[in-house]
Order: sequence, then structure tokens, then C-alpha cells
Amino acid sequence: MGSVAILLISLGIILIGAELFTNAVEWLGKRLNLSEGAVGSVLAAVGTALPETMIPVIALIGGGAEAVNIGTGAILGAPLMLSTLAMFVTGFAIVIFKRRREHGLTVKANPEVMKRDLGFFLIVFAAAMIAGTMPPPMRKWQLIAGGIMVFAYIYYVIVTLQEEREPEQDELGRCYFAPQRIVPRMTTIIAQLAVALALIVGGAHLFVGAIETVALAFGVPAFVLALVIAPVATELPEKFNSVLWISRGKDTLALGNITGAMVFQSSLIPALGIFLTDWQLGPGALLSGSLALISAAILYIEILRKHHTEAKYLLLAGVFYVIFFFMVIEGVIR
Repeated sequence: MGSVAILLISLGIILIGAELFTNAVEWLGKRLNLSEGAVGSVLAAVGTALPETMIPVIALIGGGAEAVNIGTGAILGAPLMLSTLAMFVTGFAIVIFKRRREHGLTVKANPEVMKRDLGFFLIVFAAAMIAGTMPPPMRKWQLIAGGIMVFAYIYYVIVTLQEEREPEQDELGRCYFAPQRIVPRMTTIIAQLAVALALIVGGAHLFVGAIETVALAFGVPAFVLALVIAPVATELPEKFNSVLWISRGKDTLALGNITGAMVFQSSLIPALGIFLTDWQLGPGALLSGSLALISAAILYIEILRKHHTEAKYLLLAGVFYVIFFFMVIEGVIR
């Protein structure tokens, strides 16, 4: 009962933090004259994804076989969760808020942003998976692949930030930390952003602690804990930002928040794994990564065909997480 209470309290803290964060990051994008694609795919995505990256970073730096299992599981679990479960939650939000949305069940995210993000993800994450199949004598090529992945993300950020800002679709809500000012000061925006991230990270930390207590009580292995529970507990609650943006019809921000995090979590973080470990991925790791790639590929092809997507394709992504979950339960992935 204590763990359940902590879960509920932590979710409330995360929701408050998400509301403050979405408001602050929109104002930051406006003050910096950035496009919605850049705000969603870089500022929002990296801002909310950074806390989770500490799990594999701390695990891998700590060293040891168990630490490597935890780090590898967390590295592979985040892209899987984002490309499947996070997409499903976003699609479900579209269904829930369809009456207040101008386009109903159609996702009106900028197709160029979606194609760019998903295209980067498919290439870079596939490279990380291929590097994980290379035998130890090919260590040099693994390190080269890791270096290319780092430079690929730098290039991605440069291209994204150079996008032209779209005309304002609607007026932004007043900044919560400066409700009397029409245009808040940059210092006020940064302060609100910092407080929002602190609430999100603090709430997620409480959430993770409660989840881990339950998982350990049932004897969940470290790799499964990192692959299944850690990404869901740390990454998914922070995607409430996307739910809020969906409810307001800001689809580019909502989807960019997820796809941008996918690019970040599939490039810099696996590169870290390559540099700090021998990066030998087993069948379970390769299978879970393949599910993430297939889910993202379906969405990418749909956007190429129609230049937009619909809620049903986001909901379909959830099927791949269900498949993954049952494979874990049945011991196929371990």
C-alpha cells in the first residue's frame, strides 16, 4: 500500500512538472525563434530524456558484469519503449481528445520533422544493433561505428535548429512564473524550466523507487528490470508533455518530443555503451531492438506514403510492446 501511495503522489508531481515544462519550453522556443520541430525534437526531447540516461551512464561507469547488464538493458529499453509504448499513449491521447482537436484522429505533425527524426532513428539504431553483432576481433569497427553515431547526432541537431520557425498557430499561454508579463524574461523562462525538470526528475525518481521495490519483491532479473521497468518508469511518465500538447492540437511538438528522444537515445547513449563495454548483444537484446525498428519503420513508411499519419498507426505501435512483454514473460527475451 505504501508503494501504491508513492506511485500516485509521484504521478501527481510529474503531471505538475510536465505542465510547467511544456509552457516553459514553448516560451523558450519563441524567444530563441526556433521552429516547433526544433523545440519538440531537441529542447523538449533532450530535456526530458537526460535524466534517464543517468541509469546506463552510472551503471556502465561502475563496471562489473551485473552493471553492464543493467546498462545495456537501459540503453536498449528506452528506444523500444519510445517507439512502441510512448507512441501508443500518444495515439490513445488523440482518441481521448478528438472532440477538441481540429483534425480529429488525424495527426497533423510536420511530416518533414517526422520523416527526418524517424529516418535518423532507423539508420543510427540499426547501426548500433549491427555493431553489437561484431565479434571481439572487430573491436576497431565497433569504435568507428560509435564515433559515427556521435557525429550523426551532432549533424541532426544542427539541421534541426536551422529549420525556419512557422507562423504562430495560436497565442501562447502566459508564463506561469511571470503571469503579469506579456513576454517573460529569459531568466524567468530558464528558472521555470529548471523547476519543471526538478519536479519531473524527482517524481520519476519516486516512481522508479516504488516500481523497483515491487519488481525486486517478485525476483525480477537485473537485465529485465533495466530493459522493461526502468525505461517505462523513467521515460514514460515524462511523456505526459506529449499528452498535454496533443490535447491542445500541437502535434509537431507532441510527436517531436518522442521522435527526438528516440534519435537521442539511439545515437549518443548506444555510442557510450560501445565505448565503455565490449558491446556484445545477445539474442534477447537483438530481438527487442528489432521490435523497436519494425514499429518505427511502419510509422515511417506511412508518413512517406500519405505525408501524415493517424491515431490508429500510433496505437498499432503498442502491439509491438505487448509482443515484447509476452516474450519477456515466456523467457524468450532474458
